[in-house]
Amino acid sequence: MSSAEPEPDVPVLRLEMWDGPIADDDPDARFKEEIAEYGRLDPTVTLGGLSEYLGIPPGALARAVLARWGSEGSAGLLELGPSMVTRLLGIVREAESAGTDEARLAAFHRLAGMLGWLGAPLEQDTGSR
Repeated sequence: MSSAEPEPDVPVLRLEMWDGPIADDDPDARFKEEIAEYGRLDPTVTLGGLSEYLGIPPGALARAVLARWGSEGSAGLLELGPSMVTRLLGIVREAESAGTDEARLAAFHRLAGMLGWLGAPLEQDTGSR
């Protein structure tokens, strides 16, 4: 089958631009803002150049990029572990439910301390403690 012929059971996506609306109180507003920002770019230019250079069809590159990006959250969860992710997320949710800058700042300091503890073994040879 040539690369120009559609393969059975392979989804076809339409690359769309999106810019909202995004509600002020939307908990996913930051992510949605990034979607709108990156949506202004044309990824086919990069994929086309990479495709030509590597000899890989642009659709195959796009599929790999999307699969890798989409699985990064799962990879991070596996690395940190469900209990640690739950603890970190609990701190954020607690601060957000309080809804004050003081609670958010306190959460930042708690998270910074926990991440410093988690990262300490990575810094043991760098002398940056």
